[in-house]
Amino acid sequence: MSDGLPDSLIPYDEIVQEALRAVVGRVLGSVAKDGGLPGEHHFYITFKTQAPGVDIPRRLVERFPDEMTIVLQNRYWDLLVDDQRFSVGLSFNQVPSKLVVPYSAITGFHDPAVNFELRFQAQEGPDDGPGPHDEAENDGPAVQPVEDGSNVVSVDFKRKK
Repeated sequence: MSDGLPDSLIPYDEIVQEALRAVVGRVLGSVAKDGGLPGEHHFYITFKTQAPGVDIPRRLVERFPDEMTIVLQNRYWDLLVDDQRFSVGLSFNQVPSKLVVPYSAITGFHDPAVNFELRFQAQEGPDDGPGPHDEAENDGPAVQPVEDGSNVVSVDFKRKK
């Protein structure tokens, strides 16, 4: 315990991360539905390449064994979005590739056109939602406000192991 507050039995950190990942899905769904990115918007999406459910070509896993960042801007195709994942066609060294990325594998989402950014912890299990967890041992507030005037939401949850 810290500051005299009891430990939470509700996994707020996991619930908040799941909700913020839904923001990514909603944005990508809107882009897929509208047939392209509006205005100057473009996205940098960082994800764990070996997380459960990620399906990318072996050569990309070998080149990026832990994490990679993709850019959705001018040259992408077949963007498909559902409640659990998205898939997209991209070219790497002029070789077309299809990538399937569950939202649970995403560690970062950035739209530089409006300086909007989300950061996540990669979920470790095969499920995309909150799963079993240890008793909460949070030491402080979950979300730290950014004072620089940007639209960055910093989500940094640390669990004692």
